[in-house]
Amino acid sequence: MTETAIPAQTLPEPSIDDALAFVREHAKDARVSTGELLSDHAAGTARIMQTLNVDSHAVAAAALFVLAPHLDDPEKVIAERFGPEVQRLVGDVRKLLRLGSVSSRATLAELPENTRDAQAARRAQVEALRKMLLAFAQDIRVVLIRLASRVQTLRYHAAHKIDPTPDVPRETLEIYAPLANRLGIWQLKWELEDLSFRFEDPVTYKRIAKLLDEKRIERESYVTEAIARLQKELDTAHIKAEVSGRPKHIYSIWKKMRGKHLDFSELNDVRAFRVIVGDIKDCYTVLGIVHNLWQPVPREFDDYISRPKPNGYMSLHTVVIGDDGRAFEVQIRTHEMHQFAEYGVAAHWRYKEAGARGYAGQVTASEKYDEKIAWLRQLLAWKDDVEGEGRGEQRGWQHLRDATLDDDHIYVLTPQARVIALPQGATAVDFAYHLHSELGHRCRGARVDGAMVPLNTPLQNGQTVEIVAVKEGGPSRDWLNPQLGYLQSPRARQKVRSWFLAADAAENIAAGRSLVEKTLQREGKTSVSLDQLASKLGFKTPEDLYAVVAKEEFSLRNIEQALSDTPPPEPEPEAPEQFEKRSSGQSVAHGASTGVLVVGVDALLTQLARCCRPAPPDPIAGFVTRGKGMSVHRTDCTTFKRMAQRSPERVLHTTWSADVMNGRGSSVYPVDLAVESADRQGLLRDISEVFAREKINVIGVKSQSRRNIAYMQFTVEVSSAAQIQRACTLLGEVQGVIRASRRA
Repeated sequence: MTETAIPAQTLPEPSIDDALAFVREHAKDARVSTGELLSDHAAGTARIMQTLNVDSHAVAAAALFVLAPHLDDPEKVIAERFGPEVQRLVGDVRKLLRLGSVSSRATLAELPENTRDAQAARRAQVEALRKMLLAFAQDIRVVLIRLASRVQTLRYHAAHKIDPTPDVPRETLEIYAPLANRLGIWQLKWELEDLSFRFEDPVTYKRIAKLLDEKRIERESYVTEAIARLQKELDTAHIKAEVSGRPKHIYSIWKKMRGKHLDFSELNDVRAFRVIVGDIKDCYTVLGIVHNLWQPVPREFDDYISRPKPNGYMSLHTVVIGDDGRAFEVQIRTHEMHQFAEYGVAAHWRYKEAGARGYAGQVTASEKYDEKIAWLRQLLAWKDDVEGEGRGEQRGWQHLRDATLDDDHIYVLTPQARVIALPQGATAVDFAYHLHSELGHRCRGARVDGAMVPLNTPLQNGQTVEIVAVKEGGPSRDWLNPQLGYLQSPRARQKVRSWFLAADAAENIAAGRSLVEKTLQREGKTSVSLDQLASKLGFKTPEDLYAVVAKEEFSLRNIEQALSDTPPPEPEPEAPEQFEKRSSGQSVAHGASTGVLVVGVDALLTQLARCCRPAPPDPIAGFVTRGKGMSVHRTDCTTFKRMAQRSPERVLHTTWSADVMNGRGSSVYPVDLAVESADRQGLLRDISEVFAREKINVIGVKSQSRRNIAYMQFTVEVSSAAQIQRACTLLGEVQGVIRASRRA
């Protein structure tokens, strides 16, 4: 009879005894990297997980994850023996273990610490790594196993009096202890901090331990007796309250001494407990009972209920003298205040994790990240309330297992293990531009976890990304096409756009220079100073002149006139290159009223200048031409400014009529709209639909395409500048359009 594997759904619940027996069977005398016996580390980690009241699958995974590298086919073996749930947890813990050890050691050890900027960069890097650890571990139990494993490692070093490698305590203090604190797992947090501090700074640790002049168990015993005494008095007063307390730990004492520049003798809250009651009235009643039991220290009383902190924190804080003559702190608050302090904007970790001077009230975490941490802490607190091992417990951990952090960022690594935060869906191109603009421009390939991938491949949490770049080069126009998916970061997209704008500007200047030089050769003026010529024509530099000449915004006839020292004629309109369409009957371009009033002059022939195409309510001015009446320009028109400088006596004060300004006029005005877009099939149709919906008549179009980018100019008839603005907004929403604006 052939033996078959037991289906996953019929496997019994894994037990810690089965898991540890399996480890001992396969591990033999194997040791982990710290030198601890593998079986001992597995047993210690599993026991710690049991204290957190997690489900049996997580406890089994805590015992088995260190054994996985010693199995031939760990996924298959663990899944067949303990089920797919345990196997998945083991796999995720192994990933998290690799991520934490590689990234944090390389990163935290190498970052400099001698400058303020370097310290700020280091803090940002540590925070990014914390977020990365949570984002990478979608199941919160994976994080708990990692924390429990680190506690067991530190316990081993402390018990055997063996110093760990320097990166272990530092990594614990900067990454894992704050993570346990944010998750509200106090029993792991204080042990991670004290054990790490013992190895990180043994001299200070021993000095503070000596100052406490009592063993931890004695301090805890004193607090327990004080709680019992207060609880008795509260019961006598018929006040229902939760009283809890614990002594301050060595690392916490050291942080407060350093953060507040206090001597040990000045600390009043080495021992502290908290009283939580039903309403505010009971808070003050309890305060009176506390002050009756022990002598209060007058200057150490804070009423944050009547005067809440700016962040909304509310509580009563008082310091009293105990029976042994030493001070201890009492905090009194309602359940609602406690909930706000634990999970709201006044969460304790906010100021305790702001760094060495964190007690100054600095805030370091983002609101969205705070919400995720608060949510996880509430789930853990809810889990502690679940009693027994029935359906309720399994249903609760099902929620925890299925929950994700839903972060809007991913966290990837450089080859040097620096953590980089990018938007969801970001690619290697986004990664390259995040590191440096020049690296982004020269990016031509990428290795993700050692394998070459296409540049538009979305990156995932925890991947290591290496950019392959050429020595010289620029970005591709394809990167700006949203349909191809090369760029997700707006910052990177703007850098690519800026590069092409600069490249186009250089191309325009070169083309304009060629046109100007040909004009000078034709006029026999090759010895003319280009700086003087540009200045004479109203430009700051020759490059400014070249640019407008290349864009056909400045006629070469103006240069010819400047060379011959004769006044330049009024610029003539240029015919559209691709097609023209008959204008509407009310167009001012075809004899309709311009709606323009000339101050002090009657019956003067007026026409709107075609160089700037003014439309209500643009500020306008008139210029008297030779034989063609008055030409109306926008006051910011470059051509008008140049003519007005030469002949100020021909400038007339001009304004729009009241009917036009009030929207009662029936005339329409031709204006030029410039559109820049990624070239694609159907683009002109989509833009035409916008004009059709807005009932805007198009009377001319110019279009050209360079490097897959279409540059179009539409001459349209509008009744006001507001209609122009709306048209530009709608054009900007068309797929592929980079910008749409009225031509200057």
